Amino acid sequence: MHTHTLLCRASLIASALFSLSAMPALAQDKAPEQPSASNDDDSGIIVTARRREETLISVPIAITALSGDQLAAKGAMDITALADTVPNVTLESSRATNSTLSAFIRGVGQQDPVSGFEQGVGIYLDDVYLNRPQAAVLDIYDVQRIEVLRGPQGTLYGRNTVGGAVKYVSRKLDDKLHIAARGTYGSYNQADGVLTVSTPVTSDGVVRVGGSVARLTRDGFGKNLTTGLDNYDKNVWAGRGTLEIHGDSIFARLSGDYTHDMSNPRGGHRFVPGMVSGTPVLANVYDTQGGLNTPKQDVKAWGVSLFLEGHPADWLTVRSITAFRKDDSTSPIDFDALPAQDVDVPGIYRNKQTSQELQALFNFGKLNGLVGFYYLDASALTQFDVRLFLTYPAPTLLTAYTDADIRTETMAGFADFSYDFTDQLSLSVGGRYTWDRRDGYILRQYYLGGGSPVFGGAGIPYLAPLTNFRGSNSFTKFTPKATLTFKPDSDTTLYASYSQGFKGGGFDPRGVGASAPAGVTQAQFLSFKPEKVDSYEVGYKANLFDRRLYIATAAFYMDYTDVQIPGSVACTVGGFTTFCGVVSNAGKARMKGFEFEGRAKLIDSDTGTLTLSGSVGYIDAKYTKYVTNVAATPTDVARYRHVQNTPAWSGSASLDYALPVADGTLTLSGGMSFKSKTYQFEIANPYIDQPAYQLYDASLVYRARGGRWSLGVFGKNLTDKHVKTSGYTYMAVNPTTGDLITPLVSSLGKEGVLSAFYGNPRQVFVTGTLNF
Repeated sequence: MHTHTLLCRASLIASALFSLSAMPALAQDKAPEQPSASNDDDSGIIVTARRREETLISVPIAITALSGDQLAAKGAMDITALADTVPNVTLESSRATNSTLSAFIRGVGQQDPVSGFEQGVGIYLDDVYLNRPQAAVLDIYDVQRIEVLRGPQGTLYGRNTVGGAVKYVSRKLDDKLHIAARGTYGSYNQADGVLTVSTPVTSDGVVRVGGSVARLTRDGFGKNLTTGLDNYDKNVWAGRGTLEIHGDSIFARLSGDYTHDMSNPRGGHRFVPGMVSGTPVLANVYDTQGGLNTPKQDVKAWGVSLFLEGHPADWLTVRSITAFRKDDSTSPIDFDALPAQDVDVPGIYRNKQTSQELQALFNFGKLNGLVGFYYLDASALTQFDVRLFLTYPAPTLLTAYTDADIRTETMAGFADFSYDFTDQLSLSVGGRYTWDRRDGYILRQYYLGGGSPVFGGAGIPYLAPLTNFRGSNSFTKFTPKATLTFKPDSDTTLYASYSQGFKGGGFDPRGVGASAPAGVTQAQFLSFKPEKVDSYEVGYKANLFDRRLYIATAAFYMDYTDVQIPGSVACTVGGFTTFCGVVSNAGKARMKGFEFEGRAKLIDSDTGTLTLSGSVGYIDAKYTKYVTNVAATPTDVARYRHVQNTPAWSGSASLDYALPVADGTLTLSGGMSFKSKTYQFEIANPYIDQPAYQLYDASLVYRARGGRWSLGVFGKNLTDKHVKTSGYTYMAVNPTTGDLITPLVSSLGKEGVLSAFYGNPRQVFVTGTLNF
């Protein structure tokens, strides 16, 4: 079904539903009630994890919710900061860029950003699913709260929420003129400014408009010694605009957002000297020497969405969410991080998506339910060169060009119903049926003597294309969920749940179709199946000791089957060593573990409040089956493989002391977060894997009564710990154990590729806010 036809029909249905809702005259309503941002009672925060409003303590899901005020009080700058405090969660900028997100929850995720591969963690901006990881590192401003849902969310959120979901929720507009400004200055010449303005348009406050603009800049943590550019800098313009209608029986929001990231490309830190040139290892891990700087690094992303909610009857709420998003990125990636033109990868990413969701929520007292329909039409184009310098048979540049154009069309119907057997015991059951179609065009072509024409090269096509096909594949899946909840009182929730999630299949854009066996098409040879997770969870949440202590615990067990393992290795094709994709549904994995989050008010008096907060996550994640070819023989190497980006232990602890000073509150905070050893890939690597570490933060913030103004000093990573977050490795390994061959032997490129990227070093900054 064509996109415009389906959306026209969906729009007609939505219009009919909302015409019923809008029949009563619009009337002024109060300013939307904001969830509690108080540090005193996290459990009272309102969340929408189950697509309806519930308090954090009452929702039977492993969820962390942080209000905008809580995030500001901690000096959080973008959504990757959540990984410091949320257990069993990894959120990082992906290798050579600031804005592409790598997300893992409970061992499930995806760090390969090329088209053809799907995320394992769903990222949502105001209930709009972001189909691609490019431009998904969302800066935190004008936010009401961020929710992190752990475990499969396949029933209510659909495909690619196998590990969980992250929901960024923007603030609703006030019913009076509101002006807010935030300014930050700090280490590395960090200079951030955010201005937000909103106002009612009509005298009764029914129609409101607002917008925010953000300018976010920072010098680099290091230098590119070859190009002279700052390395790890930040240079971003961003903005959002909103038009809202608040009525007795209808709420409408038309919003748009735009981000332009002009930061320089990030270059990696080499661990070994150049294997031919002998170029030494740099002392500063934030310095680099890569010579590639074309195309210019540039990321532009924008989107528009229309959210409609109506209440045609006391027992019925209807919603429509319509959205369009687009992003375009160009990136020069210098894999060997050296000046010479070798293992250079210029890349282009162009993504767009159109989505429509319809929901109907029912409330019949003991029975509550939701039924809905979701549609997504998305395209993802990835183009890149892999440029290698050859000395045989004559010195020349060999380019392996890849053009991967993948279209996704998916439709789903879903339902979830809860029945209260008593005031204390309830059962929730739901399911989602998804139809998923993938269409792909993939071309891989050699060029000699220069880069491909797409990147301005003058290379000459050489040999027949390594891959050249158009193919399609369809997948269907039903994902159920069931939850039994017991609430002995309003301050206690116990639950047990079963849920299932799946991630769609696809085509490997880096694979070599010419290697397909006789009788097998290139499309069949390069396709991989969906993966599936069955998750079992029990949880306990409670307010204890007159609400001085809040705890939330969960224990889980997950069976993970047909696990997709995208990767790239050196290979020989047409007599040349190049870059090939190796994607397989490797087999099976098993994850089990627990999570704890708590907050205790140790002192609560007129002279001050002392609060201790903390979290701990443990996960035992391992492959139970991992079949790969060793000497052309299928071999199970599970005992030698690791679940990537999933430390066994993670957690945090913080102590906050708030005391009244003058006409406001002064809060002194100190905190620590930790993670145990983290494997960057399935094969252990002593150079790029990150050993266990701790990070220490502190802040001193004064907030005037009513939030009229605030001034804070923040220190991040006070011990200046250098934490490896990702890397590249193309060194020869034992095919069974994955151990590096010693002495080291390059498997791609003459100088060798073995480098890492790092998280932020120590930063100190001052932030001030004004509210009118």
